Amino acid sequence: MMIVYGVLLLIGLSMGNSNPLKPLQGFAMNNAQAAEQGLVFQRIRSIAELDEKLKQASSQGKQVILDFYADWCVSCKEMEAYTFADPKVKQALNDFVLLQADVTENSDVDKALLEKFKLIGPPAILFFGVNQQEHSENRVIGYQDAETFVKSLQQIKP
Repeated sequence: MMIVYGVLLLIGLSMGNSNPLKPLQGFAMNNAQAAEQGLVFQRIRSIAELDEKLKQASSQGKQVILDFYADWCVSCKEMEAYTFADPKVKQALNDFVLLQADVTENSDVDKALLEKFKLIGPPAILFFGVNQQEHSENRVIGYQDAETFVKSLQQIKP
């Protein structure tokens, strides 16, 4: 069974897939269909970039979700594949600005972002109001399935 899974991973990798949870994702669909499945996050790289995006969202009257992600984080991949791809989650996040901090490299800038929010690593999802302040009581640390995540979102919305 492990050999079969290994072969599936190799096939998926050769097709450009990076999700070990769904090794053949995209096999039967074109890239446009594959891209439609999950949410599209704007990547941020630094605290300054985050501050700028928070100001922009505030001027538009929108709340912000900040997802801490890393390629090596299995729970991050699960959130991407199962939670963020769920239609109910997509609907609930319609009014949010979606930001993502990719801390895969664990660089000094990545460490500074994690340290600013007193996080030890991904996955972590933070929520910011229109006032640019974090709703720290609503943080999501670790994996949440779609139903649980939608309930978390309902506690945040005004």
